[in-house]
Amino acid sequence: MIRVVVADDHAMVRAGLEQLLASTDDIEVVGSASNGKEAVELVVQLRPNVVLMDLQMPVMDGVEATAAIGHGEQDVAVVIVTSFSDRERIVGAIDAGAVGYLLKDASPDEILSGIRAAARGESPLHPRAARELLSARAESPARAGVDLTARETEVLVLVREGLSNKQIARRLGITERTVKAHLTSCFQRIGVLDRTQAALWAERNDIG
Repeated sequence: MIRVVVADDHAMVRAGLEQLLASTDDIEVVGSASNGKEAVELVVQLRPNVVLMDLQMPVMDGVEATAAIGHGEQDVAVVIVTSFSDRERIVGAIDAGAVGYLLKDASPDEILSGIRAAARGESPLHPRAARELLSARAESPARAGVDLTARETEVLVLVREGLSNKQIARRLGITERTVKAHLTSCFQRIGVLDRTQAALWAERNDIG
């Protein structure tokens, strides 16, 4: 079962998401939060696999909550679910550590697919969010002279293809711990914070 915490300050939105997730056989809502602070606390208490995080909430907003969760010890994927599609919010959320960005006008199937993708270690991005991220990264100064090892390049290519760490390990015949070590090195070399940014960097620089 994929354990999910839903964080949104609108009770009707939370109820709607909970009802949607309850209709599945592989996803379970283990907690519900009305603000970012509650979401962070629930992650510590309940150790979910995925958090569906709204952006605009009282007490602590979604970006702050996402960053706080990322600085913790829990292995949890944060997927933003919001009505905002402006570049600043998208980039801010991804930079804070969110692995995905979906819009509230997404279909139920898109929401469910996004949760499952995040749980697999992938990055579900609404097409509009992906375009804005690519545009934002394209406008940033490129890091010249990045020297990746052959194995780091192989890992980065598979990240670009959307494979999880487990799938990459299986494909390359190495352990997940080794994959994580290569990714950490890649992130430092190319100047990104997470696998979503790494995939976008690889695409922009035509890696693979």
